[in-house]
Amino acid sequence: MEPALARVELRRSLGLWSATALVVSNMIGTAIFTSTGFMAGDLGSAGLILLAWTVGAAFAFCGALTYSELAINHPQSGGEYVYLTKAYGPSWGFMSGWVSFFAGFSAPIAAAALAFSYYLAHFVPALDPSRTAFTVGSGNLALKVGGAQMAACALIGMFTLLNCLRVETVAKVQNSLTSLKVVSIVAFILFGLAAGAGNWSHFTTAAVRTSTTPLPAQFLVSLLWVMVGYSGWNAATYVAEEIRQPERTLPRALALGTALVALLYLGLNVAFIYATPLESMKGVLQVGDQAASRLFGAGVAGTFSALMALAIMSTVNAMVTAGPRVYYAMAKNRAFPGFAGKVSRRSLTPIRSVLAQGLCAMLLTFTSFPQLVVFIGFTLTLFTMLAVASVFVFRRGASWKRLGSVSFAYPLIPLAYTLLGTGMTVYGLVWQPVAGFAALVMIGAGALVYRLTVVKDGRVKDGHLDAGS
Repeated sequence: MEPALARVELRRSLGLWSATALVVSNMIGTAIFTSTGFMAGDLGSAGLILLAWTVGAAFAFCGALTYSELAINHPQSGGEYVYLTKAYGPSWGFMSGWVSFFAGFSAPIAAAALAFSYYLAHFVPALDPSRTAFTVGSGNLALKVGGAQMAACALIGMFTLLNCLRVETVAKVQNSLTSLKVVSIVAFILFGLAAGAGNWSHFTTAAVRTSTTPLPAQFLVSLLWVMVGYSGWNAATYVAEEIRQPERTLPRALALGTALVALLYLGLNVAFIYATPLESMKGVLQVGDQAASRLFGAGVAGTFSALMALAIMSTVNAMVTAGPRVYYAMAKNRAFPGFAGKVSRRSLTPIRSVLAQGLCAMLLTFTSFPQLVVFIGFTLTLFTMLAVASVFVFRRGASWKRLGSVSFAYPLIPLAYTLLGTGMTVYGLVWQPVAGFAALVMIGAGALVYRLTVVKDGRVKDGHLDAGS
């Protein structure tokens, strides 16, 4: 019975819309509805906030174009794990998968679920994060337990169970949630700017900065928040083995999804600043709820909070779907515990990976939200940067398929992503040492686990994973 189960593979059943919806839902989530308030205090300028989101859009699009070339040459599930393993060796692939489990998916799922609780607190005050039942520890390392954490865990649990079903069923739910999300955001932007009680003078009125970090360095650190908002542009690569015609569908899904989200993000930030002076926005977590209240009044703001909670639900579901495919790809190559490579014969999904990820995400909901976001931004930027840089290695091969959009002005696109990513990583470590140190500890732990398990057990021969051992 066990050997038959091990031979069950994923099935190609997702088309362009489902792949694009996965990208859009992975991207539009926590950061866009929570980050601008923190950036208002850190940067103190509407122009710099919009510039940061514009730079982030260009950054993400450069990454998406490069990943498109990687995807048409390596149309397997796993994303960075596949690219880093083939470019730099199995140790780097293992560490990217290790990071994906914690910072790539479990932590963003936790952050999105907490943001869901914050918006739901408009209707259920007990879910307000300030009403913590009790706290363990203090400062950035404090663990908080309260209604917000319980609601976040319930949401994660619901979508974890949903993703134990067939991927076609999950895709139908995801497509519906994504459509609702996009329509809601477009309506908010258009009605807010056309009929809302905002003021264009907010764009020229500065706020007193709350950060003592020099402005150029702070701009790079703030980009870590922005890149959390744009993270997910690579989501379709994680389910490559379940996409029909991946060589054609993957590049289109990555480009369409990233471009659509970039436009929506810029529109949302314009609406947020039009609605609220930066001084009043500083440090506000539910910045979308605040903007809706100012634009339309408290009654309509409640409707907006409900729609934003639904929008974040699609983000949680998309990440719960994508993450286990990375662990599945690793387990098939014997670089992750074997349970992750088992696919259910009934649902054709890696159920055990889904459940393990759900448990980890629930535990992370009890951590500090701002530090969690910076931690995510630091680690994701580092490994997507390494994946983008792998194109310089792969292009040396004669059989490598080159994408025209990447070849244009080559190596400008991958080089721009790599250089900016390096700067963000270095400055994030210098100016946010707690989150940066936590990320480095986690990466180091992954390297240690690799040495003590994969290498020690003899799964690597001549620098490559031995799939047959």
